[in-house]
Amino acid sequence: MAIQCKNRDNRFHPSAGSRRARALLLAAAAILLSGCSMATQNLKTPLVVPARFSESGTSPLPDKWWESFEDPVLSGLIDKALANNFDLHTAWDRLNQAEAAARRAGADLFPALDAGADTSGNRFRESGQTGDSSSYALGLTASYELDLWGRIRSGRDAAVFDVHASEQDLQAAALTLSATVAGTWYQLVEQYGQLNVLEAQIVTNGTVLELVTLQFRTGQVGIADMLQQRQLVESNQGEKSQALARAKVLEHQLAILLGVPPRQTVAPRVAALTKLPAMPQSGLPAELIQRRPDVRSALYSVQSADSDLAAAIADRFPRLSLTAGVDTSGGHTRDLFDNWLAALAANLLAPVIDGGLREAEVDRTRAVASEALHTYGQTILDALGEVEDALVQEQRQRDFIASINRQLGLAGQVVDSLRDRYIQGTVDYQRVLDALLSHQDLQRSLLTAERDLVQYRIDLCRALGTGWPLDRPEERNADASTTTGKGNSDAV
Repeated sequence: MAIQCKNRDNRFHPSAGSRRARALLLAAAAILLSGCSMATQNLKTPLVVPARFSESGTSPLPDKWWESFEDPVLSGLIDKALANNFDLHTAWDRLNQAEAAARRAGADLFPALDAGADTSGNRFRESGQTGDSSSYALGLTASYELDLWGRIRSGRDAAVFDVHASEQDLQAAALTLSATVAGTWYQLVEQYGQLNVLEAQIVTNGTVLELVTLQFRTGQVGIADMLQQRQLVESNQGEKSQALARAKVLEHQLAILLGVPPRQTVAPRVAALTKLPAMPQSGLPAELIQRRPDVRSALYSVQSADSDLAAAIADRFPRLSLTAGVDTSGGHTRDLFDNWLAALAANLLAPVIDGGLREAEVDRTRAVASEALHTYGQTILDALGEVEDALVQEQRQRDFIASINRQLGLAGQVVDSLRDRYIQGTVDYQRVLDALLSHQDLQRSLLTAERDLVQYRIDLCRALGTGWPLDRPEERNADASTTTGKGNSDAV
């Protein structure tokens, strides 16, 4: 329905017919609005959250959880990873994409204004004479869709919720990265410690080998005793080679996490695990699910899906668009504003038959919203489970370490007693060898158990972590966007 009228002064004035048409249009819109509502329901937690966790410490956990370890090397490594890790930069890129998509989705809430210009030239022949003529034209066109049912606003809201979800995904990625760096670092420290233990065991076993060799040469023992001890020394050498390989692999993994080539040295050689601080406060489960980034991201995803559903429902109703334009033309540029035409148009578009397209889209978005809600519930359960797992694992690991220490003390006494009795010839070598192997296995098991205890604390801190303010990374290379904008023309 287009409405336009000009008077003698070339000025636009709405006619009586146009006023009646607009009145009928507004009345129809009011009737349709009275029968529909796009209000969304308040979201409730899809499960009953327990009142408290099974255990809780007394020390408050800082936002940058690794600061509680008081390990300057670890702090430096995590700071470098947060600044240079490529996966984290990828999470920043996804956030930038979501923000741009939200701006694009919100653009339709505002009128659009387009400007156009045109020039043309003609050559004509009339009454045996030829000539040239030119014409010029300028125009402005404004368009705007009235968001009667909230379709555009719901689409914008969905995009905004996606931005919030991406922000929380970024926080979760940073939290996971910090925990991964810490876990890798302390695995590396353990391997350095294992190398020290193996070197000490090689020295000890070499000393025993010298003793057994001397007894073999004097005829006090058979050759089998000497060969078994020599095999034990060689076994220690093989285990040392494997520990060196594991340490190198961990060094490579740590370098990659920090965004540098794998052969680059990123940390000093430290062979002593950190002393754990007091257990952090667990807080309340209800507070945790309100603060934890992955849970908040899942919640925003539910809200985004709900807004998409509202937009799909609104898309089944008529759309009302308004357009306005001003055009001017003339044979010379000086004549452009002497003659002009103003126009106003309203367009009502309502779906009649679409083969079930919009209804299917409503069903799809409703299923997506249901999926998001179930994912939200599962994310809450996973979060609560991670905290409980870390709590019980740390508690039982401390008991396990205490047991290993007691076993280690007893095994040391057995080794000393059997070694003396072996020298006196009252026991055979096999008992000495078994006791020695048991003692040395316990030494290495203790180091692994202590590292596992540190890992359980890292898991607990990550499970309780809520994130911290992140600074947007600066561009790595000022020419990066220019390079990517050239396409693949220079690719080989």
